[in-house]
Amino acid sequence: MKEVLRKLSSRKLWAAAAGIVAGLAMVFGLDESVITTTAGAVVSVASVVTYIVTEGKVDAQSVKNAVKAVQEATDTLVEASGK
Repeated sequence: MKEVLRKLSSRKLWAAAAGIVAGLAMVFGLDESVITTTAGAVVSVASVVTYIVTEGKVDAQSVKNAVKAVQEATDTLVEASGK
């Protein structure tokens, strides 16, 4: 699951998808403004998804670090009290 989320958060993937969509739109003769708007929307959505996934990973790591620090402090206190 992590690998899928990592790949979906790739700006390269979304830029490639925007390129494919733009290319297909040109092939089917869509208006240039529609192509530009669609490509811009794809890149914008990709940026937001990337930001959310990245911040989620950073937050998760911060929580892990905090839990580890609390556990180490608890272990130190228990050892110091002689129990």
